[in-house]
Amino acid sequence: MVDRVRAMTRGRRGWRIARRIGFGLLAFVLVALVGGYLYAKPLLLTGTGYAAHNACAVAGIAGRQVGERTDLPPNPLVPYLRTSPNSDGSEVNSTVLGVLARQTASYRSDTGCTIGGTVSDRVTTRVDASRNPLATAPSPAPNPAIDAALATAYGDDLDPTAKEILGTRAIVVLKDGKLVGERYATGFDATTRQLGWSMAKSVTNLIVGRLVAQGTVKVTDAALRPEWTDDRKTITVDQLMRMTSGLAWDETYDLGTPITSMLYLEPDMSKFVASQPLAHSVGSYQQYSSGSTNLLCDMLARKAGARADLPARTLLAPLGLGSAIWETDTTGMPVCSSYLWATPRDWAAIGQFALQDGVWNGERLLPEGWMTTSTTAQPVAKTEDPGYAAGWWANKLPDGSLVEPSLPADTYWASGHDGQRVFVVPSEQLVVVRLGFSPQAPNKDIRAVALVKNLIAATR
Repeated sequence: MVDRVRAMTRGRRGWRIARRIGFGLLAFVLVALVGGYLYAKPLLLTGTGYAAHNACAVAGIAGRQVGERTDLPPNPLVPYLRTSPNSDGSEVNSTVLGVLARQTASYRSDTGCTIGGTVSDRVTTRVDASRNPLATAPSPAPNPAIDAALATAYGDDLDPTAKEILGTRAIVVLKDGKLVGERYATGFDATTRQLGWSMAKSVTNLIVGRLVAQGTVKVTDAALRPEWTDDRKTITVDQLMRMTSGLAWDETYDLGTPITSMLYLEPDMSKFVASQPLAHSVGSYQQYSSGSTNLLCDMLARKAGARADLPARTLLAPLGLGSAIWETDTTGMPVCSSYLWATPRDWAAIGQFALQDGVWNGERLLPEGWMTTSTTAQPVAKTEDPGYAAGWWANKLPDGSLVEPSLPADTYWASGHDGQRVFVVPSEQLVVVRLGFSPQAPNKDIRAVALVKNLIAATR
């Protein structure tokens, strides 16, 4: 009997020990999972932020139907994202597996889609589209040589899968200021707004030019942030345009990098960029940085006394770019690095305005010679981005060699993520717009350079 009691006692003790061990293991697993999630949360939030903003803008700004993966580039996180709009389309939520890392993008007709809060400013300037004659220009007559060039750029020679990967969605061609070529992919037309991504940096250069012409800003202006009391106070407007500020940055589009953190985690993007330390001596190192452009735009907004209204007041209204929507962060600052949407014809008007050195409808809006200076790549001690000038990419390098030897030396262009381009060739009086979604194009070849080369031949 005593032995039986002792055995039962040992059994109960063993069970209690096992239970404690089990609870301990469970607690350890839970702590590990929570800790892992908290560690990974900023990375996950950039993914859900990208998805929420993208779905909101594609539907609200572009007016297109949105699927679960519409316009999302390949990423291991994408299959686990769950994205859904609310009943009236004013908000889009995105999560991981429907539960984790929720991000919300809110839509407003004047400022587009914003992550993480209500925009504190509004666009008040009315844009009269009649100031842009391209907006209502008749479709160009068929031209076999031009049409053949466009067909190649659309991948008509490719199989359906390769053509889809090439991803061309719109091409607009201007010669001597006239519309001579135009084509759209299925589901797109002349009224469909498309995102230019970093082509917005080139347009920001034009805003700087407008404010310089008005005497509001000088390219030599420094001491751009009151909290900069170290060498950052010597950074100039021109250095921000030319990406030679020296501020620490990483433009890699990946989860948790400065560029994606700025765009999808930070309510005040310029404040985030201004907090970055110097990684290089000011003016000595050229490193592509969307942060520099947003920092520049915040300074321009403060100088001009406008935030959300800055692009419309300075540039969009004078050019009559009635389709353009420039999205902002929650402070109302335009995201000048990345978030300008416009129809292909309005993008072409931007190229034509640059080609005309800032003259529009007979009125000079930029300082004379602004575009020559802005599209001249200057020597710098070290560069990661040969050919980058002041918001535009120049074909001619400081040593006289060409980035694209098949194109004229005076060619310059605006370039954006996923295959957005506006080429300007002054010697040919040619403007070529190519828009698309091409994250998987082989070797990043979107056939844009060949398109310009073929169009030069076709329009001579």
